[in-house]
Amino acid sequence: MAVTESTVTPVGRESDRARSRHESERAHARREYDGARSAHEGILRRQTARESAARTYARALPIVPVRARGLTIEGADGRRYLDCLSGAGTLALGHNHPVVLEAIRKALDSGAPLHALDLATPVKEAFTTELFRTLPPGLADRARVQFCGPAGTDAVEAAFELVRAATGRTDMLAFTGADHGMTAGALPHNASGGARAVRAARLPYPQDYRCPFGIGGEGGAELAARWTESVLDDVTSGALLPAGMILEPVQGEGGVIPAPDGWLRRMREITTARSIPLIADEVQTGVGRTGRFWAVEHSGVVPDVMVLSKAIGGSLPLAGVVYRDDLGTWQPGAHAGTFRGNQLAMAAGAATLAHVRENGLAGRAEALGARMLAQLQCLTEQFACVGDVRGRGLMIGIEMVTPDTSSPSGDTGPRPPAPSLATAVQRECLRRGLIVELGGRHAGVVRLLPPLTITDEQTNAVLDRLTDAIASVAAAALARGSVSPVPERTGGPARMPAG
Repeated sequence: MAVTESTVTPVGRESDRARSRHESERAHARREYDGARSAHEGILRRQTARESAARTYARALPIVPVRARGLTIEGADGRRYLDCLSGAGTLALGHNHPVVLEAIRKALDSGAPLHALDLATPVKEAFTTELFRTLPPGLADRARVQFCGPAGTDAVEAAFELVRAATGRTDMLAFTGADHGMTAGALPHNASGGARAVRAARLPYPQDYRCPFGIGGEGGAELAARWTESVLDDVTSGALLPAGMILEPVQGEGGVIPAPDGWLRRMREITTARSIPLIADEVQTGVGRTGRFWAVEHSGVVPDVMVLSKAIGGSLPLAGVVYRDDLGTWQPGAHAGTFRGNQLAMAAGAATLAHVRENGLAGRAEALGARMLAQLQCLTEQFACVGDVRGRGLMIGIEMVTPDTSSPSGDTGPRPPAPSLATAVQRECLRRGLIVELGGRHAGVVRLLPPLTITDEQTNAVLDRLTDAIASVAAAALARGSVSPVPERTGGPARMPAG
């Protein structure tokens, strides 16, 4: 059959129309992308021009979040990211979890006051009831709670005032690597120090990788405990009997360093024997983060005081101090705060606490975190710039080092920290759509704080992107000659099995 011009022309016209339509769609998509990118860059420029130089996260993470759900954040430029920062540990259930949103909507629709100072409200009653339900058994029966300002550092300040009033003493005991907040009373107890409203004796915090005594393990923890005893019992140490001891069961900002369980029990024994209230800072470690509802539960230690914030507000600002009732010598108005009755935060917080408890998310964090740690451990063998992988539950740290630099003594101990490589890993992660945090004494630790709701599939994606970012940084450093090569290994971290 002969093919005439009349039989092919309609097909040609249809092909032209389809091509024109596709080109129009591509042009429209390009204009939308360019517009979104321009809006994204404009917002960042205006932030730089208007805000102080104290910005931290915004400098390292130049993104403009516009939508979020669970582990995922979408930026104004249309890019999607897996968020393993979780509001610095605030988002136990991830972004905009349905139970949190429902609790907030219910509170809004009820017509109840959003601001109630410290007055009794049904919302506050529900939150307090749920909070007490989660407390360590030895504390719950005798607990009192003081709501204070909305940040964790406000709760730290309140805890200090509490134990000073109860003991009549003023000095405090804290530990190297600690981070308890940014207010004048909290700053002296941080590793970086600061304005010294009161004296704070700083004690060695035990760890394996960079043990202050050079031996690690149980021996290092025992020496740290003896050091504490010596400071308290030696009249020539210069330390007065303190009003309290504050510690983090896992140092977060200090580089994700879990306190040995045995050492924590020794601290409990030491403080009990000397009538020193023990304050557990659970601001970042609480609400299931480490594999127990409260991190002190790993050791079986019952503190006299617990400092709470971050996740207890279900993503909204809320802070409080829980303490043993016989420490409650405060008079009315002794520690007040205008925003201590955040009703939306209490509604969201009660829903979060109940969801974590009822769904066993602390146990899931323990199991999932253990598998992640086991799989990430091989990075220390695969990449010479990875010095240590450590953590507890879904609180994980990867310490970057410069292994070609000889230590002053020429021994085979830990290599010097490499904050520049950690920063490079964070940057490469962001390029791959993964948000991570930095920490540690020299900002050389890459930190993961994923929500407790992270799935196995998402975990695999996080591990893949993180490993790829570290490989890229290691290769670039090796090319510059700043990192020593290691024997080649096959494969990276195994993928996360289901379950």
